[in-house]
Amino acid sequence: MTFRTLGAYLAEVTPTPNPTELDTDRVTPGVVGFVVTFAVALLVILLIVDMVRRVRRVNYRAQINEDLDAEERESGEGVAEDPREDSSDSEDGAQREQP
Repeated sequence: MTFRTLGAYLAEVTPTPNPTELDTDRVTPGVVGFVVTFAVALLVILLIVDMVRRVRRVNYRAQINEDLDAEERESGEGVAEDPREDSSDSEDGAQREQP
């Protein structure tokens, strides 16, 4: 079926008449609308609960890392310097390339 044939067919088809006695105050979405709305609300609640769990986990891990860093600074174990940090003190005055 080509587009011309389809266009001619659609032009010939008469649309069904609109119902004129439809009371707009009595039209409801029905059971399907309720189920879809309930499902969307349930999914949103589950997504919020999952996101709160993930944010708490990230905050907890950050707090633990901060505590560990503070303990390391207090004990003096982190005093050793990384030789790659001070690249400007090379013997010939040229800077070394970082890997």
